Amino acid sequence: MTGNCFQCQYFFVTWDPKSPRGCKAYGFKTRELPSAVVKRSSGMECLKYEQKKGAAKQ
Repeated sequence: MTGNCFQCQYFFVTWDPKSPRGCKAYGFKTRELPSAVVKRSSGMECLKYEQKKGAAKQ
């Protein structure tokens, strides 16, 4: 499994209450975690995940 969206450099929080989470790499906003949307729509784990600089690895 790829990393946690919250630790990905492409993850962002939006001001949109209907779509509070987003992915800069794929260019979309969603209510769910972006990695869950990618997995459900493509059947594959997120291939764009990149660890944030300074984020703790788990």
